[in-house]
Amino acid sequence: MTANEGAPYDAVVLAGGGAARLGGADKPGVRVGGRALIDRVLAACSGAGTTVVVAAPRPTARPVVWAREEPPGGGPLAALDAGLGHTTAELVVVLSADLPFLDERTVRRLLAALRDSGADGAVLTDPGGRDQPLVAAYRSASLRREIRAVRDLPEAAGSREASESREVTEAGSGLAGRPLRLLTGRLALTRVDDPVAAFDCDTWDDIAAARARIREHGHVLDEWISAVKDELGIELDVDTGTLLDLARDAAHGVARPAAPLTTFLVGYAAAQAAARGGTAGGPEAVAEAARKAAALAARWADEDRQDAMPGTAQAEAATGAHPQPASGAAPEALPHAMPHATPSTDPDAG
Repeated sequence: MTANEGAPYDAVVLAGGGAARLGGADKPGVRVGGRALIDRVLAACSGAGTTVVVAAPRPTARPVVWAREEPPGGGPLAALDAGLGHTTAELVVVLSADLPFLDERTVRRLLAALRDSGADGAVLTDPGGRDQPLVAAYRSASLRREIRAVRDLPEAAGSREASESREVTEAGSGLAGRPLRLLTGRLALTRVDDPVAAFDCDTWDDIAAARARIREHGHVLDEWISAVKDELGIELDVDTGTLLDLARDAAHGVARPAAPLTTFLVGYAAAQAAARGGTAGGPEAVAEAARKAAALAARWADEDRQDAMPGTAQAEAATGAHPQPASGAAPEALPHAMPHATPSTDPDAG
C-alpha cells in the first residue's frame, strides 16, 4: 500500500542530487539515530494519502511511489514537477530527504498554517529567518499553475545556473537546471518558525551534529522508540511515560529484571488483543495491559511492605480492618505472620 484513503494531503520527497558536500555519498541513505535520513522524513509524512519519492528506487521503511525527473539530475524544480504528477490531493507537502528532526507535528503545523492563511504555501524558516521551500506545504493547484508559467519563461529569465545547464534544459522539460526560487517567488507564502525541524544535513559536520543531538538525554528515548518502531514495522503511538512508570514499579517492587520482562509481556498482551479483533486493540490495549500490570506491581510491593511490619500492624494493613482478639484471649495470644528468616543462635533450634 502506498496511499492512506481519505488523507488530507499528498507528499513529494526530493531525494536526488549529487551530495557534493558529502563527497558524493548517498545522502538519503546516511543513518542518523540508526535510521536512514530518507526513512526519518518518510515517517514524518506518514499521514499522506500518496507519498512520492523523486529518485532512483531504493529500499525504504514504508512503501512509496517512485518518480524521476527528466533528465535525471535536472534539479529540484524539475524533480518537484515529476513528483507532483503522481499526486491528486488539493494540498501537497514538499520535503527534502535530509531532515533528521522533521516530525509529524511539524508537518501538521505547516498544513494548518496553509489552511488558515489562504496563501499558496506555508514554508518553514531556518534560524536565520530564511525560507526553506523544501520543508513546506503548498496548494497543488497553485504549484501546477506557476510551474506551467515558469516552464514558458525564456531562459534569460532564469539564472546563471540555468545558462550553465543549457544542454540539460534543452533535453528536459524546460524546468531542468532552473532554480526553485523562480517558482516560489511567484507564490504567496506564509511562514512557520521551527529552527530544529528546518535543520538539514549538507555536510559531514551536520551529520555529526545531528547524531550528537539525538543521543542527548532529553531526546534519546523518543528517538530510540521511533527507530525501533520503524525497524519492526510498528505504527503505534505508545505512551512512553506509562511504560517507563510501569518498568520502574516492577523494578522497585519486584526485582530489576522484572522491568523489561513486564513491558515485553504488556506488549505481547496488547498484540493478542489486537489479533483477536477486539475494540481494545492498538494504543488502548497497551494502556489497559499497562494499567493491570502496574496494579499487580503495586499489590506485590504492598505485600513486601506488609511482611516487614509487626504482626498486628501487618494484619491491619492486609485487611484494612482492626482485628479484635477472640473472647477471653489476650492480644499476645493472636497468631502472627511468620517473621523474615534470620540466622538462629539457638543450638537447639530445628
